[in-house]
Amino acid sequence: MDNSFNIFNRRYTGSKAKLVDWINEVISTHCKKGNKLTDIFAGTGVVAFSNLDKFDSLIINDFLYSNEVIYKGFLSNGKWSKKKINITIDRFKAINSKALKENYFSKNFGGKFFSTNDAKAIGAIREVLDTERDNFSDKEFYILLSSLIYSADKVANTVGHYDAYRIREGLKDRFIFNPISPISHKKEVKIHRKDANQLIRDIKTDLLYIDPPYNSRQYSRFYHVLENLTQWKKPKLFGVALKPEPENMSEYCKVGAFDQFKDLIDNANAKEIIVSYNNTYKSKSSSSKNKISHEQILSVLESKGKTLEFSKKHTHFNAGKTEFNDHREYLFVTKSK
Repeated sequence: MDNSFNIFNRRYTGSKAKLVDWINEVISTHCKKGNKLTDIFAGTGVVAFSNLDKFDSLIINDFLYSNEVIYKGFLSNGKWSKKKINITIDRFKAINSKALKENYFSKNFGGKFFSTNDAKAIGAIREVLDTERDNFSDKEFYILLSSLIYSADKVANTVGHYDAYRIREGLKDRFIFNPISPISHKKEVKIHRKDANQLIRDIKTDLLYIDPPYNSRQYSRFYHVLENLTQWKKPKLFGVALKPEPENMSEYCKVGAFDQFKDLIDNANAKEIIVSYNNTYKSKSSSSKNKISHEQILSVLESKGKTLEFSKKHTHFNAGKTEFNDHREYLFVTKSK
């Protein structure tokens, strides 16, 4: 598949793509690892993906619908026909967007998050996937829908999230339907879209990697366009950013974040725990300030077992005008008692 996307090819707030080598170095040096890894706030999925060859079994979880589809497109173990996928890719590539009628996606997002013609093509392809769903295996459907998500995201008129679009005149048509490149493997991969604090009560793992939301910015709102495209329920939209009614909101972005974190750790059945967090406590933007303090994280983890702390200076993904000085990423490694 030429010009295909790999799992790293996303603009995503809090992505660990540039930190994954450091994270894996800490894992290799300071963890026994075992056979099973759980990435319970998986985000882009790059940490789980980069450890695919090191563990026999993976549990990958995130509460966004679009992320769940992406994990299944890249990593699920279902059957699929490369020939059928390639035929469908060629069919989607051949679409003449200028000849298409307006659709739900173009009426709402055309001329804003995408050019009108690009939005018509994206909406038309999504409609085909919906009406022809039974013609594809689950794996084929997830490959194609993931490909649409990546292709749309690549040309979106945004700074990397969908909380707003750039004000521009005459948006150019740039959309090209390119496929993801599914990962071939023989490992056990279980994919979930659940509340992490509920899932933690049902699993047992050797290594638990935790990278929760850090501040009040809700990911379901930041990526509402991709969530809308994934679910395809065509909800009524509101406001300048054209968001649906709030749904799928994380408690880790609210005042009860510490209680949620403590509950998660207290109920974790894991030999070793790694927590990612950063130090945006003094951000000039209140919505960017961390919800859980450094001291709170340490107190909870040290009650679970011996905890080591590592840090690395990191130029974070900043999609807006938030100013951070001396931005550092932290890793806390806990050996459960």
